[in-house]
Amino acid sequence: MEYKDYYEVMGVAREATQDEIKRAYRKLARKYHPDVSKESDAEERFKALGEAYEVLKDPEKRAAYDQLGANWQGGQDFNTPPDWDAGFEFSGGGFTGGDATDYSDFFESLFGQAHAQGGGRRGGFQARGQDRHAKILVDLEDSFKGATRAISLQVPELTPDGHVTTRTRTLNIKIPKGIREGQKIRLTGQGDPGQGKAPAGDLYLEIDFRPHALYRAEAHDLYLDLPVAPWEAVLGATVKVPTPEGVVELKVPAGSAQGRKMRLKGRGIPAKQAGDLYVVLQIALPEADTEQAKKLYRQMQDELDFNPRSRMGVEA
Repeated sequence: MEYKDYYEVMGVAREATQDEIKRAYRKLARKYHPDVSKESDAEERFKALGEAYEVLKDPEKRAAYDQLGANWQGGQDFNTPPDWDAGFEFSGGGFTGGDATDYSDFFESLFGQAHAQGGGRRGGFQARGQDRHAKILVDLEDSFKGATRAISLQVPELTPDGHVTTRTRTLNIKIPKGIREGQKIRLTGQGDPGQGKAPAGDLYLEIDFRPHALYRAEAHDLYLDLPVAPWEAVLGATVKVPTPEGVVELKVPAGSAQGRKMRLKGRGIPAKQAGDLYVVLQIALPEADTEQAKKLYRQMQDELDFNPRSRMGVEA
């Protein structure tokens, strides 16, 4: 996927004020509007301009985009980093020029889901404060035990001279036992202030797990790749398996193949109905780093009638 340099599209410096971005958009929109422009690529450039302006006119989207772009190196295919927007607080005001699918794959990969929620409720002389949204990363272990954690969020703001900056907001939050990825913690009254006597909006924190050295989560279930020796898989064995709540023993049936999946019921993320832990067998080959080891491999080569490509119709 191609990285989109929205500042280049609009012909402005990365340090441009919001007013400078607005003026640049108005000037270029008049120049490339398909109804008046004679340029052959006017429609394409007008659409690219609208996409760039959708991001740069919004201090929240712009601050997150600037942080993302700081780590991008030109000349490389762009892949959206996982959790690229974690820790950024958004108001969830939605899009003013259509939904995310109206723009490029680059735009949709960044803003297609998390930033399309509507804002707060309004009416009369009072207006409830707008809700805010942020994604946060927590440890998988916090879901097993529950925890209280201090989190820091980056809140985009406009300076008096029209530049975009961020301030750090620190909150102490309670992570409920059994929470899973994609669920949200609601902090009542931590959104934008209300107008008049109306209440403040709420802050919704979407949960993602930090990458774990052993486990990967899918809903309430966990998956663990477990290395086993060839003889353990072929002959069968009882092996020790780490789980988030301690080591257990697992019986590996004789004749187990690479990738065999075995279930440890109730060893996943706790809930009213606890998830399961799936152990995926990964056959590990011993290293031939000594003469004795090489001798054993040569012995197997000579004595075993084994062709790993026989099912492909290829002779050994």
